[in-house]
Amino acid sequence: MARVAIFTDSASDLDPAEAAASGITIIPLLVTFGSETFKAGSELSGPEFWTRMTTPDAPFPTTAASSPGDFKAAYEAAFEGGAEAVVSIHVAGTLSGTIKSAQIARDMLPDREIHVVDSLGASMAEGILARMGIELAEADVPAEEIAGELESRAPDMRMYVALETLEYLKKGGRISGTQAAIGTLLSVKPIIAVKHGEVTTADRVRTRSKARERLLELIFERPVERIAILHTLAPDVKEFRAEVLRRLPDVDPETVTVELVGASVGPHLGPGCVGAAVMYRPS
Repeated sequence: MARVAIFTDSASDLDPAEAAASGITIIPLLVTFGSETFKAGSELSGPEFWTRMTTPDAPFPTTAASSPGDFKAAYEAAFEGGAEAVVSIHVAGTLSGTIKSAQIARDMLPDREIHVVDSLGASMAEGILARMGIELAEADVPAEEIAGELESRAPDMRMYVALETLEYLKKGGRISGTQAAIGTLLSVKPIIAVKHGEVTTADRVRTRSKARERLLELIFERPVERIAILHTLAPDVKEFRAEVLRRLPDVDPETVTVELVGASVGPHLGPGCVGAAVMYRPS
């Protein structure tokens, strides 16, 4: 184990096997379907979540943060395993109570060095920072410097997703049934952005092809340093990744991963979406 242990949560949408192999520990959020509650990622995989999510008449899922006790136990296990410090990177505090649980756990271990970082984002906008954190930890960068670097880079993160349907924004209470019906009638494809901890509508366009083109315009508004492709069972995600790579000729294709959005963010997006989490080069 690296001297500094890196933690994140399941809202990062990091592949659990990849995260474990690289040394990142994922604290699962909870997802509930009706009377059944699961730990996202460990008890309910991304594909399993989408199977349940898209089952006709399935109850709309709700999510919740893990308890401070779960975080405390995970941090203690890392220290018992030989870590000297922890850097814990989490979904934006404006979007979830997860980071509050992490902060409470940190305060329950006052004699340990634990740094909690607000990613100001969700999904791979959080996951990319965790990947950067493990790279720095493996290079023996001190925990305080890792946390400072990630906090300084969090404002450079963006997440853009083109929605396939307005139905799930309606189910989640984000828009009214009337708005959803009108948008569907007009074939409106909203593009959602997550920036500095806030979710906004970056644009509304007609048709899937126009949404994809506008999505690419938004992604490449600034020079890209790191990027991960996101989707929610989108049939054209490979073609979208190919187009992203075409615009990044100097980037190693192996570094541009494709991640399935899971139980923590997926309920608000619905199936068929495609997008990206991007770290821009500092201005």
